[in-house]
Amino acid sequence: MRLLRLTKIVSVSLRFGLDQMILDHAANTRVGEWLRRLLPRRSFAESRGARLRRALESLGPIFVKFGQMLSTRRDLLPLDIADELALLQDRVPPFPTEQVLAVLQTEYGRPATEVFRNFSLTPVASASVAQVHFAELQDGTEVAIKVLRPGIEAVIAHDVALMDTAARLIEALWREGRRLKPREVVDEFSRHLEDEMDMTREASNCSQLRRNFTGSPLLQVPEIHWDYCGRRVLVMQRMAGLPISQIEALRAQGVDLKALSRAGVEIFFTQVFRDGFFHADMHPGNILVAPNGQYVALDFGIMGTLNDRDKNYLAQNFLAFFRRDYKRVAQAHIDAGWVPAHTRVDEFESAIRAVCEPIFDRPLKEISFGKTLLRLFQTAHRFEMEVQPQLVMLQKTLLNIEGLGRQLDPDLDLWQTAKPFLERWMSEQVGWRALVRHLKDEAPDWAATLPQLPRLLHRALNDESKARELAHQAALLQLLERRNRWLATLCALLALALAGIWLH
Repeated sequence: MRLLRLTKIVSVSLRFGLDQMILDHAANTRVGEWLRRLLPRRSFAESRGARLRRALESLGPIFVKFGQMLSTRRDLLPLDIADELALLQDRVPPFPTEQVLAVLQTEYGRPATEVFRNFSLTPVASASVAQVHFAELQDGTEVAIKVLRPGIEAVIAHDVALMDTAARLIEALWREGRRLKPREVVDEFSRHLEDEMDMTREASNCSQLRRNFTGSPLLQVPEIHWDYCGRRVLVMQRMAGLPISQIEALRAQGVDLKALSRAGVEIFFTQVFRDGFFHADMHPGNILVAPNGQYVALDFGIMGTLNDRDKNYLAQNFLAFFRRDYKRVAQAHIDAGWVPAHTRVDEFESAIRAVCEPIFDRPLKEISFGKTLLRLFQTAHRFEMEVQPQLVMLQKTLLNIEGLGRQLDPDLDLWQTAKPFLERWMSEQVGWRALVRHLKDEAPDWAATLPQLPRLLHRALNDESKARELAHQAALLQLLERRNRWLATLCALLALALAGIWLH
């Protein structure tokens, strides 16, 4: 079966001219020389990015998802290809109702008709990994049920194995291929798919995001019904709203699109900088707008996280960026360990200045925050910056948010909208506010530790006393050992002397 699948991949690649893309990029390599002898030169009306996108669509949903993930790796791919891959849509035909009911029967140990008062057999959404049905609980609560596609684990394992084989060949046969780190990209993709195939993990992501935005006037997150969730089934509150891509329908409903675009920016930066936990798949298909104008988030399979080190890195960079202190931006990268310690700060500073300085001479509404961040990452990559997956996800999400915001409001000034929030957040991260916050965070531990200090001090003194005693005993043993060696030597000399006397 793997051989048949590999044959199809080769056939599709030739049909869409992917071999020509390899020829273009491997002209002076062994692979290029071999392909030139084997394959004729052909021309195509479509761009290389469009041909690659169509090839992935022909290969099926797992390759579509792989293309979507590749579109986020703009630190590795040419921008024309990344932009084209971003157009991939993860839409596949739904799987049969009988299979849906079989999954639910296996999960609950009884028929779906006994679990739910009402269950819609017609799916409302279908993707490569799962599909969604509407239902009602026995008490009449309306829910959405996400059911994992049967047999998807084997399909994914099979296709990922083929991708890994291709990645190894690229690294072995194409010198430039090693720079693209194809095996690392496939590994990253595999980890994302593993997360998406566990519905309990997605449910926990949703629950965490809902808790973070409890009482928020900006964002609604569905409630999880944990008693009905399992590894293959997720049951959550059914949400009402219009897809955010339906601009005219939103306008007809009286939604303030400018306010909606600003709210989207605030939601994003709140997730990133306040919580360090953000929705990393914010394309229009995953966002509704409620009748009251609030955002509604859906699909929580891919989330991004930032630790304190990441947030501190971002704080230092943004603070220095506002002040046009490019040397500090360069130093922040080196201090974080993301570019080698031997990097010359002045050279790195000059490269960053070339990226950032031009935007300050343009009207703010013409500045693309996402693309500026992207160019910074690309510049850092030239200086051997290690790829940070969490920052790549952040950059991809920021580009999505910015594109969505400008779709709602073409005059959206993302920089001006974000700047007050970022300045307020940075004042909390750097300076006396940060000190007060850290003291508050540490206070519970101190309160628990203070009453134990006398006992801990007594134990430490005892331990120190025991340590001194052991050290003294060790010194005595060393002294005795040295004396014993001297005595042994003396005895040996005496024995030799006696033996000499006896012989004489």
